[in-house]
Amino acid sequence: MEIINIQEFHDRVQNLGDNDYILDVRSPEEFSEGHIENAHNTPHEEVGPLVEELEPYDHVYVHCKMGGRAKIASKILINGGLNNVICVGDGGMQAWMENGWPVER
Repeated sequence: MEIINIQEFHDRVQNLGDNDYILDVRSPEEFSEGHIENAHNTPHEEVGPLVEELEPYDHVYVHCKMGGRAKIASKILINGGLNNVICVGDGGMQAWMENGWPVER
């Protein structure tokens, strides 16, 4: 599993392709408080059924508040057969917001 930090994720978000997917695995309440533009929300414990839907993407960036839930969700997706998962396992939305990077509400 490829694990990146929040700074690297921020850098990659600036150049996402049309076939890249951002999966925010926080709760819907956390997601509504602020999220990255074009991110999709599915809580970490509910990602298993997404495997088939996410398979066609070049990269699936999985993130959460600090990294823990992203690692859990990434393992679930990889164990389901995905090989396009990139886990933001060092930092997350908390650090994103602390850096003042843009969020949608």
